[in-house]
Amino acid sequence: MTFSAEADGALSPPLWLLAELTYRCPLHCAFCSNPVDYARHPNELSTAQWVDVLRQGRALGAAQLGFSGGEPLLRDDLEELVAEARRLGFYTNLITSGIGLNEERLTALKTAGLDHIQLSFQDSTRELNDFLSNTKTFDLKKRVASAIKAHGFPMVMNCVLHRYNLPHVDKIIDMALAMGAEYLELANTQYYGWARANQAQLMPTAAQLQEAEAVVNRYRETIGERCKIYFVVPDYFENRPKRCMNGWGAVFLGIAPDGAALPCHTARSIPGLHFPSVLEHTLRDIWHDSAAFNRFRGLDWMKEPCRSCDEKHLDLGGCRCQAYLLTGDAANADPVCDKSSNHEKVIQVITAAAMRDRTEQPITFRNDKNSLALSAKASH
Repeated sequence: MTFSAEADGALSPPLWLLAELTYRCPLHCAFCSNPVDYARHPNELSTAQWVDVLRQGRALGAAQLGFSGGEPLLRDDLEELVAEARRLGFYTNLITSGIGLNEERLTALKTAGLDHIQLSFQDSTRELNDFLSNTKTFDLKKRVASAIKAHGFPMVMNCVLHRYNLPHVDKIIDMALAMGAEYLELANTQYYGWARANQAQLMPTAAQLQEAEAVVNRYRETIGERCKIYFVVPDYFENRPKRCMNGWGAVFLGIAPDGAALPCHTARSIPGLHFPSVLEHTLRDIWHDSAAFNRFRGLDWMKEPCRSCDEKHLDLGGCRCQAYLLTGDAANADPVCDKSSNHEKVIQVITAAAMRDRTEQPITFRNDKNSLALSAKASH
């Protein structure tokens, strides 16, 4: 049986297809969105298998395609996949740290038909950028940003915000303007994956967040259309949750490096759900008929207080991963909502952040050793 993601009964196609080509990455960011146990999933789809995924996704109705990871540039076949995506009619976006994006590859990607590049920075200063990624890459990233613009690509600069760099948001905006970025995504940390493991270190105070948002608004007033700035308040500081990916299984379809199909980036954090593989099922069958994609579609799955809430059509219950991480049950109301009986858990986290000294505990950086250790700890 299938369940609709839309109130009128029509299931929309997955307009946004995300190809996570690999979990391998030269950076070790403390807030990486890859699953904490990524080292347990070392397999990667072959070139031919990815091409098949792209063709099926386009036939299903997907229009926008993101190439991400890990670091997608670690795949030698990236240019071949971009060329196939262009032939199929996708709008393509490369989501990258910039490491490995040299003149030769930029030329090849331009020739292949890549539309858009999103380049990540960790901060506007070399010291904090390199600390948070546990690498020495700041100067390289700046050179890559110049090369991206020289090749005529539209560029989004992405910077994940948290307790460490929120006070630098003005300098981050200045850096994006100096680099000629058309868009700046100030992505406040969402606490899943590695960010969840480092939540005690990364969670900002309410005052930090308010001050940063005021700075962003001042810049928006003065720079006009020169650079569009996106600033999304982290869920923990809201009274109502956001629609997760515009709804579970509604418009987003992610394919993990090993071929697992996911309705959101972090869905693997929810135990008890079997996420079908593209090696065993067609994308059409996965999207329409799989138990995992249908589990939280529509409204019928909801428990109270969501079931009787007159706002449920607005937020669709919020984030299922967040509900599981904070309450132990993915079917519960997102605790961000102040109608949830678990909302106090969110308040406790925010209160603790305001009182915490960052030196209280070390950061757990993303690497294979820590991935295996955290995975072993979680399994006991």
